[in-house]
Amino acid sequence: MLHTRSATPDDAAAIAAIYNQGIEDRVATFETRLRTPDDIRAWFDGIHPIVVVEDGDRVVAWASTSTYRPRECYAGIAEFSVYVARPARGQGAGRVAMLALLQAAERAGFWKLVSRVFPENQASLGLLRSLGFREVGVYEKHGQLDGVWKDVVIVERLIPANLTLS
Repeated sequence: MLHTRSATPDDAAAIAAIYNQGIEDRVATFETRLRTPDDIRAWFDGIHPIVVVEDGDRVVAWASTSTYRPRECYAGIAEFSVYVARPARGQGAGRVAMLALLQAAERAGFWKLVSRVFPENQASLGLLRSLGFREVGVYEKHGQLDGVWKDVVIVERLIPANLTLS
């Protein structure tokens, strides 16, 4: 049975392991350097929610928010990421993670979440569409991964105070 909770720095090793799978798979991020638990612990700033999804006592997915832009006018907007461990993919853990993150982001005072997704990552795009994320457009040649230019789909979701998540 999947359940969610706020992540703590003690989850850094599990989060790093799942993130590193995403880095190795080359379908979800431009990043190529594997992350350490110390890298992940630096994400815990007390402002940006991070949630984990557990199956029993094992972390199988996580979702996080981070700074969108440093300008004060953007303080209510956060970038987000969501990653699922390979064995748990396609079983609803990403959806559970995002629903928990949306609720945590609303409680933290954020009014919008944004991200960029590779166009070929149809699983993530489908998940985000099903949760009410809007595809704003495409950044062409946004970055290179392994020497190949890649486009990204820009997604956003407003978080009204009276939002009912299901």
